Amino acid sequence: MKTTNTTEKTITRQKFSGVVSSAKMKDTIVVTVSRYVKHAKYGKFMSKKTKLFVHDPGNTKKEGETVTVEACRPISKNKAFRLIK
Repeated sequence: MKTTNTTEKTITRQKFSGVVSSAKMKDTIVVTVSRYVKHAKYGKFMSKKTKLFVHDPGNTKKEGETVTVEACRPISKNKAFRLIK
């Protein structure tokens, strides 16, 4: 009798929280993620922003809402994140 040992990998994906800055495209929203970082050389704290293109099937979110997104496989040239809530 041959037993197979199947071990399933659990994938930990990047998760970000941000504000919807644009919802004008079909099935896509733009989320702005702000972070507060310390400059490596000068030690000054500064605010940095990143714009993420997020897959939102059905265009459920509107501008100004706070959302959580996670990384996924590339959906298009710019989209590699999907909406969680």
